[in-house]
Amino acid sequence: MKKRDPFSPLFITLLTILWTLSTGAITMAEERKKATFAGGCFWCMEHPFEKLDGVFSVVSGYIGGHDKDPTYKEVSAGKTGHAEAVEITYDPSTISYEKLLEVFWRQVDPTDGGGQFVDRGSQYRTGIFYHDKAQKEAAVASKKALEDRMLFGKPVVTEITKATTFYPAEGYHQDYYKKNPIRYKFYRSRSGRDNFLKRYWKKDGTPIKQSSYSDEALRKRLTPLQYRVTRENGTERPFENEYWDNKSEGIYVDIISGAPLFSSTHKYKSGTGWPSFYTFIEGAKIDEVEDRSFFMRRVEVRSADSDSHLGHVFEDGPPPTGLRYCINSAALRFVPKEKLKEEGYEKYLNLFK
Repeated sequence: MKKRDPFSPLFITLLTILWTLSTGAITMAEERKKATFAGGCFWCMEHPFEKLDGVFSVVSGYIGGHDKDPTYKEVSAGKTGHAEAVEITYDPSTISYEKLLEVFWRQVDPTDGGGQFVDRGSQYRTGIFYHDKAQKEAAVASKKALEDRMLFGKPVVTEITKATTFYPAEGYHQDYYKKNPIRYKFYRSRSGRDNFLKRYWKKDGTPIKQSSYSDEALRKRLTPLQYRVTRENGTERPFENEYWDNKSEGIYVDIISGAPLFSSTHKYKSGTGWPSFYTFIEGAKIDEVEDRSFFMRRVEVRSADSDSHLGHVFEDGPPPTGLRYCINSAALRFVPKEKLKEEGYEKYLNLFK
């Protein structure tokens, strides 16, 4: 009987096919990665990602909590610590993680630490849950780039944390925008999300930065007094302004940009009728420029972020600086100590320890 050659053309062909199939499966597995984002109601987070080339699937679910297998009822009640989120499976050779981050930022209000739009509570917080070191570094860089734009006039409070167990939500939540288009559109339009996004992003995804500090935009945002003080170097009446006698604990931020400027721990009663501070918050972006208006020689104080007039600084203040930063209330917004974390100024809580 003739012995069969184990290396016959047919045998080699079969081996080649098996090898191709196995390596193809490995390649496909390697190409699939996951990205997880929390952006408030997960109904509104599916469609923006599902329509992207390179995205295989988007699943609504829960992440970041302490209970196993949470239900929607438990999560929505804020009992489990989870956030509503979406888990995205994508092909990194077609779409980058950086691109997914860009799309994420354009769906949320990253300055809101108490929820998203009409939905309140930590279960509706924003968050980026990274799956590896590269995703973490990309997320941190992306957040910093957004902060540097000063697009929103407030700090970006979205947390970046390591991904934990992701629990898919109940079936009726998946692809809700497809299954219930009328209810979805009604909810989305009434939630405030769309109106917010239209104020800050163009249809092509570019930020509306150039108009945020424009004269027209500021006249709409500010009261006549706030506009006159910040843009026309005006001065409000002493003893008839909002913060001259404010004794509450907290910080004072730029009314336009939201940049931290002064703290109640440095405020003192000067008797002048304007808020007075003997120094500013460490790291505050403040410019001091010579002012020769009204036949006087003074030092004007301006906010570097928004180029707003704040007031003047004089050398008749108390120790330890001997300075008096005499500031217009109309140029400031006060953030109480109790709301510092919620509004993204958590790091300034140490001022009150």
